[in-house]
Amino acid sequence: MKYAKISGTGSYLPKKILTNYDLEKLVETNHDWILERTGIIQRHIVSDDETTVSMGVEASLKALEAAQCEANDIDLVIVATLTADHTFPTAACMIQKALGIEKAGAFDVGAACAGFVYALSVADKFIRAGDCKKILVVGTEAMSRVTDWQDRATCVLFADGAGAVVLEASDEPGILSTHLHSDGGYDELLFCANPTVRSPFNPKQTSIDSPAIQMRGNEVFKLAVNTLSEVVDEALQKNKLTSEDIHWLIPHQANMRIIQATAKKLKAPIEKVVVTVHKQGNTSSASIPLALDEAVRDGRVQRGHKILMESFGGGIVWGATLIAY
Repeated sequence: MKYAKISGTGSYLPKKILTNYDLEKLVETNHDWILERTGIIQRHIVSDDETTVSMGVEASLKALEAAQCEANDIDLVIVATLTADHTFPTAACMIQKALGIEKAGAFDVGAACAGFVYALSVADKFIRAGDCKKILVVGTEAMSRVTDWQDRATCVLFADGAGAVVLEASDEPGILSTHLHSDGGYDELLFCANPTVRSPFNPKQTSIDSPAIQMRGNEVFKLAVNTLSEVVDEALQKNKLTSEDIHWLIPHQANMRIIQATAKKLKAPIEKVVVTVHKQGNTSSASIPLALDEAVRDGRVQRGHKILMESFGGGIVWGATLIAY
């Protein structure tokens, strides 16, 4: 039996940092209010010459180097993003081009903040089926470009960055299981309209269809905590494990209160949770690979550790992945 095993990780954060004190000058808010409700102190924001693709390329180069993998060894490129530079070609095709990967398949996965978990699940299936030996999976987002900077409910949350992993076929356990769910009935709780579909021939179009994130925060919070708790239990039960068997919980970095509530339901001490939201904000599909790369490079995550990743996003979509690192 073949497993998909992570052989290398990489990440990239824009150099520009926006603090809570900077936000006080843009919108009616203050540092203490933001910190209390989100746990965020600062976030990274792209400059004019940085894009979703350029960030993804930088993170990918580091992942390839860590995996000691040549670009042309990659059989497939999967990019999780909701802020691709173009409607088409995809971010995956543009990252493939920039890296000099020839003829490998390349496509984007759109699952909002759960995108990276979804992309890992797809990559895992390709490797288990024997169709690919090495896959580059990237989560990259320029969320600042779809954020309304006058909406204090959302502009304090979102940020930019990219993370990547190289998955390789292995006889040793890697991705143990993936669990994906969605419920389109909650689509109005968290969404971002697509400006490319604005048309005078669309009779259903309304003035609220602006190309910026819109969110009903309290309802999203409650739904996120409940669904994440359920999918975490599902992953543990599938693998006949308990929370004590997990070395690290790497959650989507949405909000510190959601992270704490999920950890509590998992009965995981906060010391076993990789947290980056305080210094990176919510980078959507980039948040989990960013956190993973940091924990790998600072030595917290070691070979043989079991890692549980979980995420929740607009759609709504949610999912979890259990990994033997």
